[in-house]
Formats: sequence, structure tokens, C-alpha cells
Amino acid sequence: MEINKKIGEALNSIKNKKPLVHHITNYVTINDCANITLALGGSPIMAEEKKEVEEMVSIVSALVLNIGELSERIVESMIIAGKKANELNIPVILDPVAVGATKYRSSVIKKFIKEIKFAVIRGNVSEIKAIAGIEGKTRGVDACSEDTLSKEENLIKAKKLAEELSKKLKTVIAITGEVDIISNGDKTYFIENGTELLSKVTGTGCMCTSLIGNYCGANKNYLLGALSGVATMGIAGEIAKENMLKKDAGIGTFKVELMDAIYKFSLKDIENRGNIYEK
Repeated sequence: MEINKKIGEALNSIKNKKPLVHHITNYVTINDCANITLALGGSPIMAEEKKEVEEMVSIVSALVLNIGELSERIVESMIIAGKKANELNIPVILDPVAVGATKYRSSVIKKFIKEIKFAVIRGNVSEIKAIAGIEGKTRGVDACSEDTLSKEENLIKAKKLAEELSKKLKTVIAITGEVDIISNGDKTYFIENGTELLSKVTGTGCMCTSLIGNYCGANKNYLLGALSGVATMGIAGEIAKENMLKKDAGIGTFKVELMDAIYKFSLKDIENRGNIYEK
């Protein structure tokens, strides 16, 4: 398929350009986000002090903002970094972790959207609904069970949500779940790759956003960047599960195998396993 070939080309761009990806993220998954960036071929930097973030952003290829662990200090640093990245035309990727769970998180995201232009926003369907102002429930970092994307009715609603929010915010929207939906408002792709085990390891969503940051840092087509990052995580998850089962092992082995699959990820994996289609 043509889209699989384009993802392969995007992957090669990372290997050749080795994008420097600046993360301002949470302490729970910071190490995993740094290591998955290295595994894919990029280079991570995790600076968060407001006195240096402008200077740091000026040398990077992409900026990833993750609100998993919030404080006023971190929010201030994120806004300073985001504005500087916009000034320099550096892509900013947002992971709105658990937005909608508290009024504070929702207010922070509203402020971000008002002050920062995002290249990509990646979240589960409950988080994206919260950004769109749709009333619903959220279970912390997890999507609410009533929002599950394995239901056809919910898929149709989520596609419409992604397209409308993308047009409104002028950004790529990536909704991840049982089926992933990536849209720039004009084109919408579905990805049917992945495994339920990705939800059994803390931080795989954060790591997926880091992958998107790498792809967007090496490719100026941000729809392709989001699509590539999400597809890479899904396919790598499938490979990791198969290798775990061969060893009759458990979830700790799955996490190691996931990192290995990202490190060894290739065009062949995309061509053999990619289940990606425009809809």
C-alpha cells in the first residue's frame, strides 16, 4: 500500500536526520519516553526549567508537551517553550493526559490551546472529547469504557469528532484506542494494529506521543508524522506480544520486547503488518 511506503520513508528520515526531540513531560514515564526516542533513532532532551527552555527549544527539531504530572512551574515552562517553538516553526505535539478528570487540567489545556499552535494532539477518545467540550467521563489516564472504539457506533462518532476538532484547532488529531483514528480535517486514516497488552504497561500512550514527536521532527507532513508514530507503536506492540508468548513470559518481558521492536523497526514490519486505511 502507498501509505505503508510513505511511513517507511518517514522512518528513514528519522534514521538519517536523528531529530532532537525536547520533552516537557511527567516523572512517571520520562525515562521510557527518552529511551523510546533513542530506540527509534532520535535524540531526547528533557529540560523543563523556565530559565532555559527558550534557548533549548531553539536547537531542537520538535517539542512534546505532556501534562501527566502538572504544577504551575511546569505549566509556565510549557507555555514559554511552546510559544518559542511556534515562533521558530518547530512542531509542538500535545499529550493532554487525563484532561477532563479535574477542572485544573481542563483549564490548563484551554490555556494551552489559546496560546500555543499545536502540530498534533494525541489522546484517547475521552481526552479528545474533553478538549472538544463534550460532556463525558474519564478514568484518569484511561478512556471511559463507554467510549471504547471497538464499537462501530463509537467509531463513527470518533471519526466525526477528530475531523471537526482538527478543522477547529487547525491541527492533526490522533485518537488512540482499539482502533486508532488520525485526521487533519480533510483526510482521515484508521489503524487496526496493536494489542491489549499496551494498556497493561504504564506510559505506552506517552511513548506513542514521543514517537510522533520524532516523526514530526524529521518530516514536515504532520498528518504523516502522527500516522507513522501511532502505527509504529501498534505494530511494535504486536511483535512484542508474539515474542513474549514464544518465551512463555509476562508483562515485564513484553515491555522489554516493545523497546526492542521499536529499535529494530523497519519498512518490512510496516509492509507485512500495517493495517492502515483511509476512510
